[in-house]
Amino acid sequence: MRLKIRHTTRYRFAHEVGYAIQRLRLTPKETQGQKIIDWQMVYENAREELVYDDQNHNHVTLITVEEGASEVVVGCSGTVETQDQAGVVGRHAGHLPLWSFLSYTDLTRPGPKIRQIIAKVERSEEGMVETLHNLSAAILETVEYVTGATNSTTTAEAAAVAGKGVCQDHAHIFIAAARAIDIPARYVSGYLMMDDRIEQEATHAWAEAWVPSLGWVGFDVSNGISPDPRYVRVATGRDYRDAAPVTGISFDTVTEDFHVELEVEQRSAEQ
Repeated sequence: MRLKIRHTTRYRFAHEVGYAIQRLRLTPKETQGQKIIDWQMVYENAREELVYDDQNHNHVTLITVEEGASEVVVGCSGTVETQDQAGVVGRHAGHLPLWSFLSYTDLTRPGPKIRQIIAKVERSEEGMVETLHNLSAAILETVEYVTGATNSTTTAEAAAVAGKGVCQDHAHIFIAAARAIDIPARYVSGYLMMDDRIEQEATHAWAEAWVPSLGWVGFDVSNGISPDPRYVRVATGRDYRDAAPVTGISFDTVTEDFHVELEVEQRSAEQ
């Protein structure tokens, strides 16, 4: 499947910028089942300083904001070809060893509520993958998908206690629970082509777990499936903070408004 993506991020500052630097993880990875046909990035009131791969093999672009700017626009567009791998990404890549995906982070530390979810999960005789699907279903049964109930700093345990959250929260809870039963797990940010519309309000997030016989396998708790050709992987990490699309540091001002415009649609091979 060929997916055409157009992603514009627009953020305004409370005051004119003295100095600001932004770290962008907005370029998709080329991994098993995913090939980048073309990808472009353009900027308004900012300039590209450095491009590198981080410890998770995420493609990172470092930009600086022009002095005196009050708004920055980052535009991404490109075409990605995907294949159906039944959610299997395969071998481990990156500079972090697998054991680093077993340790908790501030966002993925399990508490009593997450341990209650784990206790409800049926261990399948069909193997680890089916058990992890059962875990995904138990999380979705406990934590309803509700926008606006959480934010980027909400922990997995807090979302589980509230019983409400979005894809980021579902992924964090899955990661916390998997690590609690000694399964390496990581966070994935990316794109998902919706069946009912092209325009979307935000990027998507899901989780991956390490299955010894298969390697990394994806689980989208919010949709109750493993990723299929409609999914595009952009960045991975131990939690959201490692894979966030935009992070940065600014002096003398703060970000006042953040707006995303996103379109994902299927294209024929000839287009």
